[in-house]
Amino acid sequence: MNRIERIRAALEQAFSPSELEVEDDSHRHAGHAGARDGRGHFNVMVVSPAFAGLSALARHRAIYSALGEMMQSDIHALSIKAYADSAESR
Repeated sequence: MNRIERIRAALEQAFSPSELEVEDDSHRHAGHAGARDGRGHFNVMVVSPAFAGLSALARHRAIYSALGEMMQSDIHALSIKAYADSAESR
């Protein structure tokens, strides 16, 4: 399973999202200090009722927690957009 599949699986398991996008943006960061160790740059957009009532910071922390060890071993940078439902402002 590649990194995108692992990220997607972890987020699906944790949040049962109605929408989920995972993009590997590592190619735009070639030569960056964090890219030298093989970890990647990713963008995620997650829409899940699990985020209802949570602040943006709490949503981000929940995503970091769901990704667990991948934050240390596979992910150098993670851009997060997390919404409680599809009507929330983007």
